[in-house]
Amino acid sequence: MIYSDYHMHTSFSTDSDTPPWEMVEGAITKGLESICITDHYDADYPYYEDLGEDAFLFDPGEYIQTLRILQREYAEQIHIQIGIELGLQPHLGSFYQNLTKSYPFDFVIGSVHLIGGKDPYYREQLGNVPDRDLYRKAFETTLENLECNKAFDVLGHIDYVVRYGADKEKEYVLREYADILDEILKKTIYLGKGIELNTAGLRYGLPFCNPHPEILKRYRELGGEIITIGADGHKPVHIAYAFECAGDILRDCGFKYYTEYKARRPIFKQLP
Repeated sequence: MIYSDYHMHTSFSTDSDTPPWEMVEGAITKGLESICITDHYDADYPYYEDLGEDAFLFDPGEYIQTLRILQREYAEQIHIQIGIELGLQPHLGSFYQNLTKSYPFDFVIGSVHLIGGKDPYYREQLGNVPDRDLYRKAFETTLENLECNKAFDVLGHIDYVVRYGADKEKEYVLREYADILDEILKKTIYLGKGIELNTAGLRYGLPFCNPHPEILKRYRELGGEIITIGADGHKPVHIAYAFECAGDILRDCGFKYYTEYKARRPIFKQLP
């Protein structure tokens, strides 16, 4: 089993009410050796009534101060790294560049949460667009973001949008997106960035993690080596979700190592 979860959220994220210390305690209970807390920071996120104003924003200084205290308190039990998950949008490249230079993050995930300025979590607000068209639009948006955003280390949950399709994976025919997925992976590698294996896809009812194993294989074939592993948990029960199969998934896709980060530098760990 992998004992390092590099994608999790706390009450600093609008969609979680779990205090940071509870996520740390949960990770210790599950026997993890290291974690990276990566709370959501989505600048210019649209207004949704259930989320209210200023959703997915927090004070980075307060955040880092809080996690530094936890690092000290739990130093003998678990390694805690300080991360952030940025919600990428093309016009935010410079803003995120300044943000990540201003604070000492260990790790930065860059994720695409908005398609055409809307969150696919609220699927009904996207109208009757077919799933296949929605998925292609999501990949086009991802590629556009890679042209404008460089202030991240790993591209998060590449086919995340499939979680929110009306028919989820039933309309997800990978060969239809092979062209643009190759562009995304090549650009990611060219920029010196990595991707993640996000096991939350299984928790959301998909028969695969995000991204799909064929995307993981293609990334490796193209020369990609940097890959982190995260459960995208928002409460302790989610921590290290399905990690018992994460190593096998990566090995089957051609990987020998997974990656952790410290001070924005990748640290390669041999798969157990």
